Amino acid sequence: MTKKAKVFVGLSGGVDSSVAALRLKNAGFEVVGVFIKVWHPEFLVCNWESERLDAMRVAAHLDIPFLTCDAEAAYRDYVAKYFISEYLAGRTPNPDVMCNKEVKFGEFMKFAKEYQADFIATGHYARRIDNESPELHRGVDSSKDQSYFLWSLTQKQLSFSLFPVENSKKLAIREEAKQAGIPIADKKDSQGVCFLGHIDIKDFLSHYVDINEGVVLNEAGEVIGTHQGALIYTIGQRHGFNINEVSDKRTAYFVTAKNLADNTITASPTKPVLVKQGELKLTNTVLRKRPEVGEEFLIQTRYRQNPVLAKILFTTEAETVLQLLEESEAVALGQSCVLYQGSHCIGGGIIS
Repeated sequence: MTKKAKVFVGLSGGVDSSVAALRLKNAGFEVVGVFIKVWHPEFLVCNWESERLDAMRVAAHLDIPFLTCDAEAAYRDYVAKYFISEYLAGRTPNPDVMCNKEVKFGEFMKFAKEYQADFIATGHYARRIDNESPELHRGVDSSKDQSYFLWSLTQKQLSFSLFPVENSKKLAIREEAKQAGIPIADKKDSQGVCFLGHIDIKDFLSHYVDINEGVVLNEAGEVIGTHQGALIYTIGQRHGFNINEVSDKRTAYFVTAKNLADNTITASPTKPVLVKQGELKLTNTVLRKRPEVGEEFLIQTRYRQNPVLAKILFTTEAETVLQLLEESEAVALGQSCVLYQGSHCIGGGIIS
């Protein structure tokens, strides 16, 4: 890549993307700031206008051009509708993965190419390392690493993407923003599911489907409590439902199963696990390095999970079967399973 390359930076109005743009400009790239406008439901108060204003302030401070990419339709059709349909099917979706796939590295990338950009850049904490071909690696800041949410990037998408904050920790990024006088250097990090913000999932879904309270069963099928609606729970969840037993010594209960037809969930004081030698089937896989049968990888089935060792039993272009080589926490259908070799993220798939 040449330093005269044109890079479209997704400016969210936050600190990470602002420093990404700053670093690229200081390195001599031709930088364009782009705010990605996404969909939000009419019943939610959305602060996208203030976020766009913050992004504009950053672009003005850095003296770079500023554009807006309208990704509302892509967000609504490929993130929000996916989110709703997965819950209705009894699965637990990961909208952040889908947002990266369809919006940031989909619609935004398409937008950038239409303007003859050479690359897009984001404020993700992940590393691109160029060997024989670009590789995706964990970010240096392990507490902020976002490679888990980027597993779906194809080799072509990764080759068109830059991650300028990849080799820094969050505290250093904030300090760099302050030193450069960036106007939002002290702004808090955004939290929550991309289009939901801080709203409760039950509140959001209740606008699209009836959610009714039901009973909690124990492993013997006996009623032991109540819940808010079976479809909003995920396997392994330990909160959001009531257990009738009143005792100072009562331990936590975990969701071990759910039945949407009967609107029941099953809970147990024993945390559900996927045993050693258990198998995982992944669909919709994206693997930037084609694995061999018998090859071993560290896998991660939740964002904050400690990776566990697994080996490949079967793999095709669209499907992979893994066998666990050590016990793991129970998995939720619909979540992402991501494969690593050391810090190298080779891809992943949807647990089915």
